[in-house]
Amino acid sequence: MAITLVNPRGLPEIDAYRQVSIATGSKMVHIAGQVAWDADGVTVGEGDLAAQVERCYLNIATALAEVGGSFDDVAKVTVYVVDWTPDKLPLVLDGMARAGAKLGATPVPPGTLLGVAALDVPEHLVEVEATAVLD
Repeated sequence: MAITLVNPRGLPEIDAYRQVSIATGSKMVHIAGQVAWDADGVTVGEGDLAAQVERCYLNIATALAEVGGSFDDVAKVTVYVVDWTPDKLPLVLDGMARAGAKLGATPVPPGTLLGVAALDVPEHLVEVEATAVLD
């Protein structure tokens, strides 16, 4: 694996992700922000933030599989949530956990969560982009 995830001493340990990723691979992969579309471009989980987060993470896994990677190769994610408030965090974490259960591992690379006013279409509540490093 090209990615090692670390929670450094002196920083808070956060269950949802690790604070640092160390990349040693030779191929960097940038995955465009994924929304809750299925393969036909139909929104999955309309009105359901957890379901949309799950689909975004599964879409990232699909993109990574196409280039020979998996979530183990992700160095960082950025999550954009429409009308973010802290009470939405459990829904985001639930969606990540559901995706992790389907992927066989919880995706916990370092990440940034940003609140945004809107995304590409009104029914999309979340978008997730990723950077991965492959050997």
